[in-house]
Amino acid sequence: MFDAPSIRKGIATTVVQMLSAGFLLLLLVSPLHAQLSPGPLSKAHQSLSGATQCTSCHTLRVAARELKCVECHVEIAQRLRDHRGLHATLVKNPADGQECAKCHSEHNGADFYLIHWDGPINSFDHRQAGYVLEGKHAQIECAKCHTPANILPAQRTQIKVQDLSRTWLGLSKDCVTCHKDPHSGRLGPNCTQCHNFSNWKAASGFDHSKTRYPLTGLHIKVACEKCHAPRGPGGTAKLTGLAFGSCADCHKDPHRGSFPQTCDTCHTTGGWNSVRMPSSFDHSKTKYPLLGKHVSVGCKDCHAGGDFKKPVAFAQCVDCHTPDPHKGQFSARADKGECASCHTVDGFKPSTFGVKEHASSKYPLEGKHVKVECAKCHLPAGKDTIYKVKFQLCTDCHKDVHDGQFAAAPYKNRCEECHTVKDFHRTNYSIAKHRNTRFALTGAHIAVSCADCHKVGLGGRTDKVLPFHFEDRTCTACHQDPHRGEFRERMAALRAKGSPLGCEACHNVRSWTDVGGFDHSKTKFPLEGAHRGVACGECHKVPAGSHDIQFKGAPKNCEACHAEPHAGQFAAKDHTTICADCHVVQRWVPSTFDHDKRTQFPLQGGHAGVDCALCHTLLREIEGKFVLFYKPTPKNCTDCHGADVRPL
Repeated sequence: MFDAPSIRKGIATTVVQMLSAGFLLLLLVSPLHAQLSPGPLSKAHQSLSGATQCTSCHTLRVAARELKCVECHVEIAQRLRDHRGLHATLVKNPADGQECAKCHSEHNGADFYLIHWDGPINSFDHRQAGYVLEGKHAQIECAKCHTPANILPAQRTQIKVQDLSRTWLGLSKDCVTCHKDPHSGRLGPNCTQCHNFSNWKAASGFDHSKTRYPLTGLHIKVACEKCHAPRGPGGTAKLTGLAFGSCADCHKDPHRGSFPQTCDTCHTTGGWNSVRMPSSFDHSKTKYPLLGKHVSVGCKDCHAGGDFKKPVAFAQCVDCHTPDPHKGQFSARADKGECASCHTVDGFKPSTFGVKEHASSKYPLEGKHVKVECAKCHLPAGKDTIYKVKFQLCTDCHKDVHDGQFAAAPYKNRCEECHTVKDFHRTNYSIAKHRNTRFALTGAHIAVSCADCHKVGLGGRTDKVLPFHFEDRTCTACHQDPHRGEFRERMAALRAKGSPLGCEACHNVRSWTDVGGFDHSKTKFPLEGAHRGVACGECHKVPAGSHDIQFKGAPKNCEACHAEPHAGQFAAKDHTTICADCHVVQRWVPSTFDHDKRTQFPLQGGHAGVDCALCHTLLREIEGKFVLFYKPTPKNCTDCHGADVRPL
């Protein structure tokens, strides 16, 4: 289409030139106006059609093209001057009217809609109109507020749209524009002084402390309409002219004139039941002074109906405190269950019935029971709490932690056979009592702690209960076989009574290291000579990478246990057992070495009685260590006796 601003500029230039040439008359009567107009006007502006009406909306100045929209639309002009409404937000320079054309485009035909609006109306950001929708206003449909009825009378004459239901103009920010003033203008036009947009009824902004009757105590919580009731059905709330000189203006006298004083002599706005005794009345001078918790009891709780002249019974607690919360459990006592025997006026709890008083009952408290809280035995259940409980057996209160292991004779679940009330964890079950069981404690077992045998996981149990009955009472039931089955055959051998020997084939309960039951002479290596005094661990050692002593497969040759001190001087080609060639198990020295048969130097004459060490004295380093040197030993006389020795 056409560039409207360029066309308007061309028209203005042409008109000025024609006027300068004196052709104004020709312009007015010529049909050239049809060629100069950019297009027909809309229905709303039909009265301005024709070349003679151009200046109604346009100026003829070439340097400054201006639109005269606000000269006709005075309602918009007023809002622009007041900086109010949507137009004041969108239009930055209202003087030339150029910004009006951004939303209202003309010369587009009679049926063209003059208002250009982007997006649906319900998505309009109302903040652009200068009025933020808050609280419940944010949920109201546009048509609820923008109605002809809510348009101010002064605005109606200015609005150009004849059908006021089609305009968004004319509303005021004042609440009374849409809402009826229930106060009839007595509190001013600014409703937000007391109310808000979220909750109209909650006049949270109203400060009652600035009135002649500041609200204190419980009056603060009283709903406004309780005092400011409407004047008749459907009427407005009564806000002024209320009587408040005395409490009786609002409250009925519950005492029926029994007291000549004013209400505030005894009561405060903090609570009706909270009585402030007047100085003129001293309850301590009556037959029943108020003590303890009774001080805070409301008068009407004793003086029913507010009748203070009617006598009140007070000889016993039950005169007021009924029914009996213990349901007659103490009625058989000499005092007939009088409350004061266990309680005081300072408070029902805690009870004064303590350990000393419990001693007079059928179950005196002793030992650990002294520190047990009452509620542990007398389970709290309000009025259903039971105070006469069973106590013949410990299991009446305590769970059987042994899971019935002592239910049979002779114990029959009597805990006192092993425990006392002084300390349950320290048992009085002695070694003497243990002799009566199927496993009498003897030897080293006497010093073993109970917990070492009776611990969770033993005795065939898989739960967390300590076992006390053991069907398997052999050594391996408690002790792990450190020999990993090396002596399985010996352990399987039977006693005279038919039971297997087990560990007792070698050991006894006196001491584990006492292996008097093992006969080494029946092995492949009988202990003889000096070997008899050697400790088992000297030969049977723990192999590398293991934790258990090895017994089977232990070496039997000398050098497997004894270090060879001669650095291989006597090693033979056909065998390696060389120690036995010269030594015996009875003793290491003297040697049994036969010098006459095994050497080239027989010991004869004076040499026969010479000690070995007198000739074999030299030390030599062999393979990094010094050893007594035997081979080769010099055989010449001079090698030992020197050169000066003469033969006999």
